[in-house]
Parts: sequence; structure tokens; C-alpha cells
Amino acid sequence: MRRVVSRTTIAVAGLAISLAISVGIYLLTDSLFVFLFVPFVPLLLGRGREPSVRRCPVCGYETTDHAYEYCPRDGTALERSRE
Repeated sequence: MRRVVSRTTIAVAGLAISLAISVGIYLLTDSLFVFLFVPFVPLLLGRGREPSVRRCPVCGYETTDHAYEYCPRDGTALERSRE
């Protein structure tokens, strides 16, 4: 069973890591320019996340495309898969 981590926790951790890296680079290079990149580090780290899977409870159809709210086979509302 996987543990789900909240988005707030991930955002705070990403911000802390990016600030730590920025301070480290500042101490090595004496450049404040690196602080402009702080907001982008959490975005770069978040790309490896798995997309959420939606599943039809009737026929088992699965998709990661959020454009589908209903099963194209039988019209049943798709549910989020709990893995």
C-alpha cells in the first residue's frame, strides 16, 4: 500500500530544497542571480510523478487522460483507481 503525500508537504519540501541549493550556490559564487530560479525547482522535480488513473467500475476500462469523465464503452462515470 502506498502512502499519499499532500501537495502542501511536497511544495514546502521543494521550496526548502531549492532555497538550500540557492544558498549553497550563492556562497560558492557570490551571485544573487540564482535566487530567481527558486520557484522553478519544485516544478522540475514534480515531473516524475505518476499520473492518476481513472477506472470504470463496470468494464475495467482505464485511462490517465482527464478529458474522459465517463467510460467510452458503457457511459459509466469513471472512478479514481486506489492502488
